[in-house]
Amino acid sequence: MAGGGGGGGGPAPQPKQEELQPHPVRDQLPNISYCITSPPPWPEAILMGFQHYLVMLGTTVLIPSTLVPQMGGGNQEKAKMIQTLQFVAGLNTYLQTMFGTRLPAVIGGSYTYVPTTISIILAGRYSEIADPGEKFEKIMRGTQGALIVASTLQIIVGFSGLWRNVARFLSPLAAVPLVALSGFGLYELGFPVLAKCIEIGLPQIILLLVFSQYIPHLVKGEGRVYDRFAVIFSVVIVWIYAHLLTVGGAYKNTGLKTQISCRTDRAGIIGAAPWIRVPYPFQWGAPTFDAGESFAMMAASFVALVESTGAFLAVSRYASATPLPPSVLSRGVGWQGVGILFSGVFGTGNGSSVSVENAGLLALTRVGSRRVVQISAGFMIFFSILGKFGAVFASIPAPIIAALYCVFFAYVGSAGLSLLQFCNLNSFRTKFIMGFSIFMGLSIPQYFNEYTDVNGYGPVHTGARWFNDMINVPFSSGAFVAGVLAMFLDVSLDKKDSTTRKDRGMHWWDRFRSYKTDTRSEEFYRLPLNLNKFFPSV
Repeated sequence: MAGGGGGGGGPAPQPKQEELQPHPVRDQLPNISYCITSPPPWPEAILMGFQHYLVMLGTTVLIPSTLVPQMGGGNQEKAKMIQTLQFVAGLNTYLQTMFGTRLPAVIGGSYTYVPTTISIILAGRYSEIADPGEKFEKIMRGTQGALIVASTLQIIVGFSGLWRNVARFLSPLAAVPLVALSGFGLYELGFPVLAKCIEIGLPQIILLLVFSQYIPHLVKGEGRVYDRFAVIFSVVIVWIYAHLLTVGGAYKNTGLKTQISCRTDRAGIIGAAPWIRVPYPFQWGAPTFDAGESFAMMAASFVALVESTGAFLAVSRYASATPLPPSVLSRGVGWQGVGILFSGVFGTGNGSSVSVENAGLLALTRVGSRRVVQISAGFMIFFSILGKFGAVFASIPAPIIAALYCVFFAYVGSAGLSLLQFCNLNSFRTKFIMGFSIFMGLSIPQYFNEYTDVNGYGPVHTGARWFNDMINVPFSSGAFVAGVLAMFLDVSLDKKDSTTRKDRGMHWWDRFRSYKTDTRSEEFYRLPLNLNKFFPSV
């Protein structure tokens, strides 16, 4: 029966025993060129820091572009808001890399806070203000007050160690949907935005793939120039091409939406931005406080906290660090709360969270160095003060940035899937928790977002707008829904036996649940200036 076919050859040689072994489990990601503690040479580090700055600009420009016109502001207010967001992002990134988790995580603006800010814009008390400038400032001051109050949530939860106690229940299995949807859940910001100007978005994604994947594959050499600087190479080429289309009159007779998406001169921020301006606290005036809006912003802050937890786990993976000890994560959350406080004090109109796109850039470049991200924080502060220069980079068309997102969000999502190596994939319990959480994490936000697009308001629609936001915003976030659901199912369906514990992957993460049980935690996460003596991690 088992004889050879017509070729007359004997049976295939039996594979060697070592070839049949599964891939080894790694608590640190291999093949990273520069890990968290090993900085590249200064010229490379500066260029890569500038690359991180370019990538974070997408969110920094898109959020004010969405909010400022609704607030009654013009190009001047938009330019000032972008400058302030950049300045605060630089400040928060530096503080996070120095005193927070110490991971190479960029702390920038977050889309999670946008629906709550729009609710403040639509509040009845601002509708009767006729002067657009006065209306903008009053709304901004209302947003500042809500952010200042909301910051207390993460400050208390982080610095008190409460989040440390929550994170100790997080297993690799529960972390998979959380981290995966921190990336995959942002699919609406990828191709749908790229397609608004397909003639520049498509070349951008193709060139990015050519520089980062194909040229290194074809060109053999020691230096990893093309993939490491793929963002700079591709963005410069496509930006010049987009500018030639603009000055050549390609969009002269197109609609307004096409012009805004495609033209390189439509942002209006280069002319409006001052040459030199230092953002300062309470630049829009004294903040005003409203209890309902503060509670709604707190809900958004809690959603951002969960999303940031997923992004921190992805960053630790791509920085080739060990899994985050819960006490270090809690410390980072506390500093992120300080970041939201700065957002309120300076008046960014938006809260802070970990930049998912910059986490993806760590994977693309295979450089997880802390110094590179600290240099990028310097660029953020520098270009926020030199307004005109920063405005030039901020005028990169949105479809170019969306093309970058397609790759970066995919990398973050795959960081979540990579945690499955710690779990037993032959367990039906594992399959149920992972599959159900990911499916509901995609399905529930789809319903909430679709309902909002059709009706102009969310499924929860009462007379109290702040209460609506407290329900609608969390259920519109894929990472939040999937992460909370996975953790709840994982903890509540725990049989407390060693087999289930192994299936969850907890035996791999046990030695990282406390700061001192693995010597590498000290190397990656200890505070500078011997501060661990005064602020010990447990």
